[in-house]
Amino acid sequence: MAIFDTVLIIGGGLIGSSIARAARATEAASTILMADKSPSVCDAITRLSLADDVSTNAADLALRADLVILCVPPGQMASVAEAVVPSMRTGAVLSDVGSVKGRTIKAIERYLHGGVTFIPAHPIAGTEYSGPEAGFATLFKDKWCILTPNDPDSETATQVAKFWETLGSNIAFMSPERHDIVLATTSHVPHLIAYTLVGTAVDMEAVTQNEVVKFSAGGFRDFTRIAASDPVMWRDVFLENRDSVLEVVDRFIEDLSALKRAIRWDDGDALLDHFTKTRDIRTKIVDAGQDSAAPDFGRQES
Repeated sequence: MAIFDTVLIIGGGLIGSSIARAARATEAASTILMADKSPSVCDAITRLSLADDVSTNAADLALRADLVILCVPPGQMASVAEAVVPSMRTGAVLSDVGSVKGRTIKAIERYLHGGVTFIPAHPIAGTEYSGPEAGFATLFKDKWCILTPNDPDSETATQVAKFWETLGSNIAFMSPERHDIVLATTSHVPHLIAYTLVGTAVDMEAVTQNEVVKFSAGGFRDFTRIAASDPVMWRDVFLENRDSVLEVVDRFIEDLSALKRAIRWDDGDALLDHFTKTRDIRTKIVDAGQDSAAPDFGRQES
């Protein structure tokens, strides 16, 4: 049974195309509409038969939708909401998939009218690939989807939660503030470190780029996989979640400086103690079922 009759997905990238595939496979929606500003993306959506109707004009399709999901980079969320919310009918639901909540919610709320309910969401799922061809129906299976509505107990929040559960997700409710600091820790700063480490390795005068590629070990390959994620989205993530990211970066710098001192002063006990503690945390992550060849947290095209 469909959770929403007609769903409009704005953005035909990895996440948007995966929602379309999953909603079709699970019958979470009776009718699937998709919009993207790129004509070539719309052509691909049509060719792949991902939606019942496709357009570059999201506002036109929003007239027909019960649920509108914004699947665009964080920096574009507000402008897309501004364009489509006036067309949304009374009783319709607006949602998103962005990995930043605090500033995004405030920006979108400026354009809401009384007949539309906004239920922010963030599926913690993705790959380093992008585009309509990269999506797949099982992307959200057994992954977390975090919802940050004003009223978690509302009927609309429950309906959106049921939609994501039908796609295969586990549901968690958080405040926007808690979401942003958690994701800064588990996703955003790790990506920042990955981008930085890859850049440092390539820029080292003693190591040519070819040697970095040739002699890359498993750990560095994992970092390069993370750093292959969509640069536009990650630019927006760091700017939109600036306060939380800077807070975690400051803490990381303190901890890294402590390890630097331990190495400099041959303090093997401090290193062993730190590595033992972090190994235990890693074991708990694996036991919780969060392990994969490439970390899932935040690696998405949203």
